[in-house]
Amino acid sequence: MLDQIDLSILALLRKNSRLQWKDIGEQVHLSGQAVGNRIRRMEEQGIIQGYTTLIDEAKIAPFLTALVTMFMTTTDHSLFTRFIKSRSEIVEAHRISGEGCYTLVVHVPDQEALNHFLDALLPFGNYRVNLSINKLK
Repeated sequence: MLDQIDLSILALLRKNSRLQWKDIGEQVHLSGQAVGNRIRRMEEQGIIQGYTTLIDEAKIAPFLTALVTMFMTTTDHSLFTRFIKSRSEIVEAHRISGEGCYTLVVHVPDQEALNHFLDALLPFGNYRVNLSINKLK
């Protein structure tokens, strides 16, 4: 069971997972050791599953971001699931409710690569594509 202090610690870690326990403790009014104990407990419970580094990929190598909504033509999605896991240009995949079956976030270097990717989707169903023009968050 998480209390308000745990939730505050999680919020701080979401903003910057490299914060020192002492610095977190100053903000939630605990010692660094107490913060460390809480963080370890949340890791053991699987609440905190890992730490990551967010990289602005566009500054490394420019790419297009496409948001693809898939409309499956079959109820057997296992082949599509394997396809998703095998494609490096798919950076996120969500099974969704509402309109469509899946939403994919796809990073490709250019329009030609996007067209090749979309051609590879056709055996699984129809799709709708939106291109991101600016990432806000």
